[in-house]
Amino acid sequence: MAKAPLSTAKFLLIFISWWAIWAVLQISLLIGFGLPVSTAITDSLVSNTLVALCCGFISNNMQYYLPKKERYWYILFISLGLSGIILLACKAILVPLLNTHTGGAFPSLTGPGGTPALPGQGAPTLPTGARTIIDYSQFFSRSWAVRFDIVFLQVGCMCILSVLWYSSEEEQENRQRRNDAERLSKEAELFKLRQQLAPHFLFNSLNSISALIGSRPEQARKMIQQLSDFLRNNLKKEEQQWVALSEELQYLELYLDIEKVRFGHRLSTRITCEEECLGLRLPPMLLQPIVENAIKFGLYDTTDAVTITIHARKTEGGYVRIDVTNPFDPETSRPKKGTGFGLSSIQRRLYLLFARPDLLETHIDNNLFTTTVKIPQQQ
Repeated sequence: MAKAPLSTAKFLLIFISWWAIWAVLQISLLIGFGLPVSTAITDSLVSNTLVALCCGFISNNMQYYLPKKERYWYILFISLGLSGIILLACKAILVPLLNTHTGGAFPSLTGPGGTPALPGQGAPTLPTGARTIIDYSQFFSRSWAVRFDIVFLQVGCMCILSVLWYSSEEEQENRQRRNDAERLSKEAELFKLRQQLAPHFLFNSLNSISALIGSRPEQARKMIQQLSDFLRNNLKKEEQQWVALSEELQYLELYLDIEKVRFGHRLSTRITCEEECLGLRLPPMLLQPIVENAIKFGLYDTTDAVTITIHARKTEGGYVRIDVTNPFDPETSRPKKGTGFGLSSIQRRLYLLFARPDLLETHIDNNLFTTTVKIPQQQ
C-alpha cells in the first residue's frame, strides 16, 4: 500500500509552511475588516486547524479509496460536502466563543442605511461615530460565502494533490512489479538455457565413453576423469553471473580435452587471447556451445583433420570480441546463421542480458565458418 503524502518529511514541511503563511494572511485580512487582533487570531487558528485536520483526513484516507478516471467527479462532491461540514463546525465553535470573549459585541462595519457591510462596500470609509455594534454571528454570516469559497479551494486542492500522489505511487508500484516479474522470468529462462546445455553435451560424451570402453579402456577412463572435472566446474559456475575470460578459457580447454579424446588426431585447436583481455568478464559457459557448434559442422561431415581457432581481443567501445572459426565442406555441410541449439541459445542469452540482438554474428568466407560474439564490459 502506498504511504500517505503527509508521512513524507518534504510534503509535511510544505503542508505546514503553506498553512502558516495562509494563517498569517488571514489574520491580516480579518484585522483589515475591523476585527480586534485577538478575535482575528482566534478565528484564523480555529478555522485553519479544522481545514488542516480535514485535509490530513483526506490525504490519509485516499490510500484506501482512490477515485478512478471515470469517477473523478467524486472529488467535487467530496470537496463540497467537507467544505460545508467545516463551515458548520467553525460556526458552532467560533460564534459562541467569540461572542463570550468580546462581551457579546464588537465594532461592526455598516453600509448605507445602517445595514452591515464588509470592507469594499463602503464601510471602511465611515467615521468611527457612524459604526454600529453587532455581534460576531452577524459578521460570520456576512462572510459565509467568502469563507466557503476559500475552504472549498483548499479542500479541493488537497483532494487533487492526493489523487495525483496516490496515482503516481500506484503506477510506480505497478512498474516495479512488472520489472520484478520480467527479471524473474528472464532469470528463469537463463537458468533453463544453461541447464539445457549440460545434458546436450553429456549425452554425446557418454556415447563416446561407451564406444571407447571396449576398444580403448585407458582413453575411456581418462575421458571419464575429464568429464568429472568438467561437470564439477559446471556446478560451480551455476551460481555465478559473470566469470573472467581466463577462467572461461580454462573451462573451455577441459571441454576440448574431452572432445579430443572422442575425435583423436582429427581435432586440433588453436586458442589466442590478448593479455589485456584475460581479466575481462563474460557470462559463464558462453563459449562452449559455440565451439561445440564449430566441432559439429567442422568434423561431422569429413574424415580429414580439422583445426578450430579461437581468438579473443578487446575492441573499441568496451567490448571483448571472440571469434570462433572452423572449416567446412560446402558440398556436404550447410552452416547458416543461427544454426544449431548452441548458437540460438547463446543469442537468446545475450538478448536477455543486454537487450541487444546484434551481439552474435556468423559469416562464411570461402570454406571457413566464423561465429563472432561481442560482450559489452560496461554491464
